[in-house]
Amino acid sequence: MTDFFHPMMEEQALKQCSSLALAHMGDSVYEIMTRGYLIRSGLVTSRNMHRKTIHLVCAGAQAAGAQAIQPMLTEAEQTIFRHGRNAKPKSVPKSATPAEYALATAVEALFGWLYLSGQYDRINELFAVLLPAAEEWAEQH
Repeated sequence: MTDFFHPMMEEQALKQCSSLALAHMGDSVYEIMTRGYLIRSGLVTSRNMHRKTIHLVCAGAQAAGAQAIQPMLTEAEQTIFRHGRNAKPKSVPKSATPAEYALATAVEALFGWLYLSGQYDRINELFAVLLPAAEEWAEQH
């Protein structure tokens, strides 16, 4: 049986993925981790969960988290992060500056790459450092 929940990809196949493709996957990984965190923290009403999720997954919060994790990235992770940051999306949401959106795309590309390469412990390690910075940003905005 194929495991669609843990789609492991070989290094060569991952190298063929664009930064925006990795960010597409990483966006969902980041959001599911955020939702899991919120549910475990006791937010049980749909309205509260949705509102808090929106604040934590927006580009500004992700950009704040990106700055927190950058010093701890390995050389390979820095390369993926840099390619994600330099990706050229077709548009930037009105709620984010281009710089915030670039950093958010970098985080998402990194999370997508780590997920697709099966580095789940590393994603959790980075998310644990990123989350307080994202929460602080969300509280201020």
